[in-house]
Amino acid sequence: MIRNILVLLILSNTLFAQQDTTRLLQDVVVQSNRIQTGFDETSASIIVLKESELKQLPALSVSDLLHYIAGVDIRQRGANGIQADAGIRGSTFDQVLILINGIKISDAQTGHHSLNLPIDVDNIERIEVLKGPAARIFGQNAFAGAINIITKNPDKSFIKAQAMGGDFGLGGFRISAAQTSEKVKHYISAARDFSDGYQYNTAYQINNFFYQSHINTPAGKLNLLAGYTDRAFGANGFYASPDFRDQFETVQTSLAAITLQTQPAERLSLHHRIYWRRNQDDYIFTRLIPDLYRNFHLNNTIGYEANATINHQYGTTGLGVEVSQLWLRSTNLGDHERTVATFFAENRITLLNNRVYITPGIQVNYYSDFGANLLPGIDAGFEITPHLAAFANIGYTYRVPTYTDLYYSDLANVGNPDLQPEYAITYEGGLKLIQSKKVQGQVSYFLRNGKQIIDWTKEQSLDPWKPDNVIGVNMKGLDLNVTWKPIKLILFTGGYTYIDADKTSDANFSRYAFENLKHQVLGGLTLFYSKTISHTINYRYCERANLPDYHLLDTRLTWQGKTFAVFTDITNITDVSYKETNLVTMPGRWFKLGMSYRFE
Repeated sequence: MIRNILVLLILSNTLFAQQDTTRLLQDVVVQSNRIQTGFDETSASIIVLKESELKQLPALSVSDLLHYIAGVDIRQRGANGIQADAGIRGSTFDQVLILINGIKISDAQTGHHSLNLPIDVDNIERIEVLKGPAARIFGQNAFAGAINIITKNPDKSFIKAQAMGGDFGLGGFRISAAQTSEKVKHYISAARDFSDGYQYNTAYQINNFFYQSHINTPAGKLNLLAGYTDRAFGANGFYASPDFRDQFETVQTSLAAITLQTQPAERLSLHHRIYWRRNQDDYIFTRLIPDLYRNFHLNNTIGYEANATINHQYGTTGLGVEVSQLWLRSTNLGDHERTVATFFAENRITLLNNRVYITPGIQVNYYSDFGANLLPGIDAGFEITPHLAAFANIGYTYRVPTYTDLYYSDLANVGNPDLQPEYAITYEGGLKLIQSKKVQGQVSYFLRNGKQIIDWTKEQSLDPWKPDNVIGVNMKGLDLNVTWKPIKLILFTGGYTYIDADKTSDANFSRYAFENLKHQVLGGLTLFYSKTISHTINYRYCERANLPDYHLLDTRLTWQGKTFAVFTDITNITDVSYKETNLVTMPGRWFKLGMSYRFE
């Protein structure tokens, strides 16, 4: 009965009043560790999803949210973000940097762990996606782009409880609370999600804990952050081969950071941060016989970074240093340590009454096992009219091999300790609409010329996979994003990405480098039935280089009262059978229902 009602609501054309959730992106300050700029003043392809938009999407995890951003390619194994990889503009998962409030969530073991995040959708204030060269801004792993997740900083004290359920034994509970005063803000949340699985051995459970505080002290603004996620899941065909149906994995990730922001002079601000990340990965080849084959990996990273922003008559200068130490202990990869040191410098200047803005910069990076690299880049923008701006950027990027690339070994895979870093130079040019409320958008052309690109390849089908630097990969394409609100009752969103991959390799089989999207089409329609009821319908089309294409339709219906809220989701409405990687079939139609109560 409930599903029939939802179908009627999807087809309904009756609209009443509405709540305004227009993307006022010109009001958003894009977060960087040094030079902060408004969205309209950035000289790169940046997509910002604000909290009001996140609530409308039929998503239960961060990776689900990222599905609805053009140019971002989420390749999941399993459901609801239990194991997911993020690519940008045809990149592999190791070539995208994930951040939480500017804190790097990189993993030296493998990029497969980058989206093991200790946060829930309800913890997020906004998501910023930078598509293009970001190494000189963020450093290692920002080869093709970066995804920065900004968490909430509540202004009011509250307690909130949530519960959800759905098909395939889906369930979840979460509680969050905030306590605020003039000088101190505390925010804490705990969550548990679980499912019986949509097919054999895909059951999972996820436990998340997140804490954040903002304290005004005489020395400056002190921010504390701590998070923990514990996930256990059946990995039917996730790795090696679809024939291996009894794989099982548990992953535990911890994150902690202390940040101090000070302003010792009117034109000088300083930003200090100490951070720690721990990741533990326990993989069992067959859960029925755990001792038959098992891999255990434990890595710890501790780091310190300091950034300075200096405003002067010639513009704004940003300087930064970062030093980190990594330890890995692994039954398969061995024991390793690595020291990384990075220096950042950039300067932003504006000309012609702020209509022209130029930001050159460099990153100098040192790895104890790979030596030093100099990575320059430059961004430039020009306001053609009050509502139209042009931008262009050029940047060098690189990535060192993961320890899995270097040392992993089993019957089907052999690591390569002689691997060298991969490099690329990326060019981008585009146009964006600015200072506009009804229509916002941007279009850009990009070209990424990759050298010594790392990929796992083999010559014959029965050979083991082995990584090498033999591949040269050039990615070029078009990226389009648009938002249109013709009237207060309706909001349209759309996106399109085209990628043409040109490779130079003698290998007959490639594992990752050519799983890229060729065509990606996204469309969204949000209808506001009343001040409390909204309805979003999302369409996705994906055509990959080496997998069948597919069309997906998802929807969310939301009722939001003052203290009580209810949502219903249906994902994959048409029950399409599809794969986001070459191993795992994704879930069919899935109905979900959730509710929350907030007390202030």
